[in-house]
Amino acid sequence: MPAKFKRILLKLSGESLMGSKSFGIDSEIVERIADEVAGAARMKIEIGIVIGGGNIYRGLSASQQGVDRVTGDMMGMLATVINSLALQNALEKRGIYTRVQSAIKMDQIAEPLIIRRAARHLEKKRVVIFASGTGEPYFTTDTAAALRAIEIKSDVIIKGTRVDGVYDSDPEKNPKAKLFRKLTYGEVLKKDLRVMDLTSITLCRENKLPIVVFNMNKKGNLKKLLSGGNIGTIIS
Repeated sequence: MPAKFKRILLKLSGESLMGSKSFGIDSEIVERIADEVAGAARMKIEIGIVIGGGNIYRGLSASQQGVDRVTGDMMGMLATVINSLALQNALEKRGIYTRVQSAIKMDQIAEPLIIRRAARHLEKKRVVIFASGTGEPYFTTDTAAALRAIEIKSDVIIKGTRVDGVYDSDPEKNPKAKLFRKLTYGEVLKKDLRVMDLTSITLCRENKLPIVVFNMNKKGNLKKLLSGGNIGTIIS
């Protein structure tokens, strides 16, 4: 079956790499995510990825503990680099050519963020992992994902979560929570659904960039979604 999209931006939270741990990286989870991404890459889909750093360090939480907000956000950005390198390693073990580009210059670890170079990698079917968020404090990795998706001219942002899509309340706390199949950007903002932060939703709306929210923890779900399956919630 032909792929539904030619180029995607996959957004993963740092917390998704923790598995059942309270912090850090669960190698089994990284391997499972790498399997899903490798399967999509073998469909000849061009894949950009943005990963959060909340499993290692979260700037906003740190500021509540007395760490300067800018310093805390910078530390959070460095955490995204660790996660990016972990995923790169797992993908390359599967024979998937991968590049990490960092918005903060660190030449011995990652390429500098150069969008034209990233686009060239994508055209060559290399997976590009965008690390260090936006490179600026006060912006989340959701905003970084929206920004990178727009810059690389992605067809869609695909946000991997541990639930089946966007609900009217937390499905992990409320078994009667209602799953939405389709939403507009305006409905997400009006209902305060907290799919992604306000800045990222606004960026996507202004650039007519659709968002699909789906369960990354179900084996084969990403491939089903990319093949046109009725998976998750679409926001457009």
